[in-house]
Amino acid sequence: MRHRTVTLLAVPVLAVSLAGCGGTDAGAADAAAGYPVTVENCGTEVVFPQAPERVVLLESAPVTILDGLGVLDRVVSRAGSFAPEYYSDDLNARISEIPALSEDIDAAGHLMLSQEVVMAEEPDLVLGLPDGMTREGLADAGANVLIQDVYCTEDVAPTTFDTLYSQIETYGRIFDRQGQSADLVDSLRDRVAAVTEATADAPERTAAVLYPTVGGGPLYTYGTASMAQPQLEAAGFTNVFADSSQRVFEVSVEELIDRDPDVLILLGQGDLSGLAGEITALPGADSLRALADDQVLVQSFNFTEPPSPLAVDGLERIVERFGTGG
Repeated sequence: MRHRTVTLLAVPVLAVSLAGCGGTDAGAADAAAGYPVTVENCGTEVVFPQAPERVVLLESAPVTILDGLGVLDRVVSRAGSFAPEYYSDDLNARISEIPALSEDIDAAGHLMLSQEVVMAEEPDLVLGLPDGMTREGLADAGANVLIQDVYCTEDVAPTTFDTLYSQIETYGRIFDRQGQSADLVDSLRDRVAAVTEATADAPERTAAVLYPTVGGGPLYTYGTASMAQPQLEAAGFTNVFADSSQRVFEVSVEELIDRDPDVLILLGQGDLSGLAGEITALPGADSLRALADDQVLVQSFNFTEPPSPLAVDGLERIVERFGTGG
C-alpha cells in the first residue's frame, strides 16, 4: 500500500519569559523532545510536529491509556458510550467533566455524529473514525486521526497482548510520555502473567465471544484478529472460532450450536440487561451447553475489544467468573 503523509497543523505556542532567563523557542523545545514523531496507522504515515494539545475522543477505549499517561486533561470533547463500570469513581468524575458531543450509538454500537461537529472543536488529534468521517477531511481541518490497529481494513495480523503494549508505547511517543507508558506496560504485563500462570494447568475448555444485535438482528463473533483471541487464551480457553483470521464476522445460530462452546461471553454497549435474552431466544439455543450450565458472562464491549488496559480488566473478570479450571 502506498503510504500517505498526513501532517498536523501546528498550534501556536507563546514564548514565556522568566526573570533572569531568555524566552523559550518552541521549535527547539519540540526538537529536543524528539519531534516530529511519525507513526504508521492503518497504512498511513501520521506526523506529529508536537505533542497534541486538543484531543477529541470518538471512542471510549483510549481513556485508560490517556489517563495512565497523565494526558487525559488534553481531551476537549468526547462522543459515544463511556460506561461507568469501566472506570473508578475518580476517573468517572473527570470523564463527566469533558463535554459530550453525542452519546447516540446504533444497534450495532456505531457512533452517530457528523464530521462538522468534530471539526468545530478544532482538535489536533482525533481518536477514532466513525462512519461518515474521513482521515483526509479531518486533516484539512488540522487534525490527525488515529484508528485502533484492529479496526484497520487491510493487513490485520493476529492480535496479541503485544498489540496492546505496542499501542501504549506509540501513544507514549506521541505525547512524549515514554516513562509513563513503560510503567503502564510493565503493570499490565505483570497482571497478564499472573492470570496466565494461574490457568497454565487448566483442563481444556472452549469459549465463544459474541456480539448479539439487540432486537433480533445479526449475531457476530470474534476470530484471531480480535483482542478476544489472546484474552481467551490467557484465561485458559480455546476460541471455537479461532479458525477465522477475521476480527469480527456474522455467524449463524446453527454454526454456534454445532461448535457448542463450554462458555459464552456476550459483549454489548449501553443497557446490557436484555443481552442474554437475545441468545436464549435464538431457535435451538436451548441445546447450547453454556446456557444449560449457566456458563455465560455478559460484559461491556471495551472489556474485550479493542486492545486497551480495559481488556486486562476483562481478562480478570473472565477468570473471576469461570475460575482457572484447575
